[in-house]
Formats: sequence, C-alpha cells, structure tokens
Amino acid sequence: MSSAPAAEGPLVVGVDSSTQSTKVLVVDAATGQVVARGQASHTVTSGALRESDPEQWWAALGEALRQCGTHAREAAAVSVAGQQHGLVTLDQQGKPVRPALLWNDVRSAPQARRLVGELGGAKAWADRFGSVPGPSFTVTKWAWLAEHEPASARATAAVRLPHDYLTQRLTGSGTTDRSDVSGTGWWASATESYDEEILGLVGLDPATLPRVALPGEVVGTVRGGSELPFSKGTLVAPGTGDNAAAALGLGLRPGTPVLSLGTSGTVFAASEHRSTDPSGTVAGFADARGAWLPLACTLNCTLAVDRVAALLGLERDAVRSGGSVTLLPYLDGERTPDLPHASGLLHGLRHDTTPGQILQAAYDGAVHALLGALDAVLGTDTDRSQPLLLIGGGARGTAWQQTVRRLSGRPVQIPAAGELVALGAAAQAAGVLTGEDPAAIARRWGTARGRVLDAVERDEAALSRITDVLRSAAPLLDGDATARGEDSRALDGDAKAQDEDATA
Repeated sequence: MSSAPAAEGPLVVGVDSSTQSTKVLVVDAATGQVVARGQASHTVTSGALRESDPEQWWAALGEALRQCGTHAREAAAVSVAGQQHGLVTLDQQGKPVRPALLWNDVRSAPQARRLVGELGGAKAWADRFGSVPGPSFTVTKWAWLAEHEPASARATAAVRLPHDYLTQRLTGSGTTDRSDVSGTGWWASATESYDEEILGLVGLDPATLPRVALPGEVVGTVRGGSELPFSKGTLVAPGTGDNAAAALGLGLRPGTPVLSLGTSGTVFAASEHRSTDPSGTVAGFADARGAWLPLACTLNCTLAVDRVAALLGLERDAVRSGGSVTLLPYLDGERTPDLPHASGLLHGLRHDTTPGQILQAAYDGAVHALLGALDAVLGTDTDRSQPLLLIGGGARGTAWQQTVRRLSGRPVQIPAAGELVALGAAAQAAGVLTGEDPAAIARRWGTARGRVLDAVERDEAALSRITDVLRSAAPLLDGDATARGEDSRALDGDAKAQDEDATA
C-alpha cells in the first residue's frame, strides 16, 4: 500500500479491471490527488483461446482494495471501468455459467462474417450500430456460444460485460453504460437502444440484458455483505469501458488524438459526431458523457512486442535502427487489419540483420496499423497542431515513444499521470457526487499534463515497406481465406488505403 497526505475533499474510488489485472485508485475528489492504490493480477488462458473466470476479477478487486487500507472504507463513491467486449454469462443464482470469453478471443470470426451478411452487409451495420462487428464484439461471441455450447447458452439467465459484472456484484442490480454497450453489436447507436432484430437473429432474450444507465446516474449503493472494504451506502456510478474511462481521465476534448499502448493498441478521439465506417476499421463507439468515441483497435501491442523481445533474449528497449527487416507481430490474429486467423510474419532477413533491428521491426509493425487508422478516427474533428497523447503501459517505454514519434511525424505528449483508466473511473465517481462533467473534473485535476516530444520527420520508407509486405503477404496472412473460397482483394484495398494515408 502507498498513501499520501490527508485529502481536502471526499474520497472516491476508481477501478480499472483490465485483461491482466485489477488496479484501484483512491482519489481526493477535490484535487485529484491519489491517496492510496492497489493492484492484483488475473489469470488468462493461453493459446488460441482467451478466457478468464469472472470470480477472479471480484477476488482481485477485493485484494486491490484491501491494499488501500482504511481509505477505501472512507470513499463516498466508486466507479468500475473494465475491459470491453467480454462475454460474461450468469445463471439464475448470478454465478458464471462458464469462463468469460475475452475481447481478444477470435474463435467467433465465422459467426462475425455470417452476421454481417445476414443483417444486410457492412454498410447496414455501420449505419445502424456505428460499427461492423468482428470477432472481438460480444454479439459474435454469443453466436459462437449458442452454436458450440448450447447447454451453456440455455443455462444463461443474464448476460453481462466485465464492468457490468463487477458493478452488479457491488449493487445487486444489472446495469451497463452506453459506451461499453456500444461495443456489443446488439445496441443500435442510431436509436440508442437494444436492437430486437439482431437479438432475435442470435437467439438472445432481451430480458437477460442489463439496463443502460444514463451518464452521471447513480446506479445504486454498495450493498451490505459485499465482502469488500466499502462502507454500506457508498454510491456506485455507471462505470464504463476502459477506453471511455481513459478519455474521461484525460478530460479529452474533440480533435485531440489518443494512442493507447496496452495488451491491445487503440487510437481514439472524442467527437460530437456518430461514426459510421463501413470498412470496419473505425468502431463508432459511444462515450461515457453522451457523445461519441470513434476508435480503432489492434489485438497485438505491448504483449506481442514483449514476446518478440523475450524470444530474442533482449530487454524491451534494446532496439537498433537500420536494416530492411519487416515484422508483423500478429501473434493473436489481428483486428486492424481484419485478419483473425493470422500469425506473426517476419520478412527481409539478411546476414547482417541484428536482433535489435528485428525487435525494432516488431515495434514498427505494431504501430503501423494504428497510425494508418488515425485520420479515419479523427475525421472532421482533426487538428494536426494537437500533440498525439500517448498513454497506456507502453507509453513510458522509450522504444514505444520514439517509434510512435518517428512513424507519425507528430509531436507526442506523455501525460505524467499514470493509471488513466482508473483515474477516469474516479472522475466519474466524483461526478455522481457533484453533478459535474467527469471530463471537466479531470481537466481540473490536470491529468493530461506532461512532457511533449517535438515532431520529427516521418519515416515514409518504413511505412511504405510495411504496407508493401502487408499487401504482398495477404494470402498467407489471411489463413482462413482459402477455406472460404475468397481472395485477398479486400485486404489489398485496405493496405493501399493505408499507404495513401501514410503518404498524404
């Protein structure tokens, strides 16, 4: 446990329940000062499947809170932010029917393709839901479950997202928020309501779904006997998905781009406009404030690059410039570009290629797709004078910072505040106490302040080389294309579009 001087205002708790661990911050609502913190790990299955037992999340939350000592019991409000898209199935007693299917489990790729076709194609999905579903989306995971584990589907009395599950354990009531539910594929952003047609198509009873809470709503209080060190009656905010919480934690304004480097990589920006990208590159998510959060996401980021470093026997920052090697680190399949069956690809080895150059190529490959989607995410809200905000676990790494700087050609700002997802949840908790906009609270806390790295000339040669390899290797990377009787023209078009964006 770590602690700080006495708080000026009421205390609030922000929770970040991520893929690998749960982090908790106890924050002074008046100043944003972190007075205590805790963290506990989760177990995730390895190999092709990505599953976790939701009970572990609850146990980790308890352990992280206990590390905060008496401060958690003094908190007046709490908010839970969680990893997006995960499918949590509960029985009549509220117990998990099976382990949760996580966002980076890609086994539902066939169901995703089928659902896109059955509901009118990609444009129809984008217009109606704001996004074109891939295997990350919860609706495809439910379709997979109904097809492959019908007994589990029949035993399911309630369907929740990861943050919904923890919030329900706190309050006893089933609620979600508009941001997280916008990543399910069964909530239509055009009408901001559950879509009966898609629910009927996948055989999901609307009664199993949680109520969608309004931004700023108090969804309940911590009930007695929760086994957690909260006082009974502590207010519970709606909670949200991890990226929406990070946007709150930054006090994000429209036009400011964010690149988040974690297990997954994401590029997002706050927007007043609902996104409808039929290519599927940009997911038109809602935000936690009543506006929108267009976002592009990759499956492979820091974890994949760390794995490459381990295979090479190198420290993660032991990169070397030069050479012509290209590495596409698609170790878990990939979402951007849409290659759920891909694996990592190494191209261009020479006798004089060094391990450090291979590691640098892994960083380049991980960042390439995110930057290719950046302009599409920003859309009409773009302001190229704004620095690119670099957040997430990788943002502290020198190799990540310099790679993003070199491949983007933009100034890069690294906020000094850490744990922005948990800080955003804390700002939401503070908002239910005061009635303020959580983003305005975070701006008052100064969470986005940090050093700025000046722009350098963009490495057009590296961008073009990666794009060319991606295009040429499309049939090899799209491992399921032959079985579907398809060719690589769609991927080739995506690669050409990225190339055009990179050279614009």
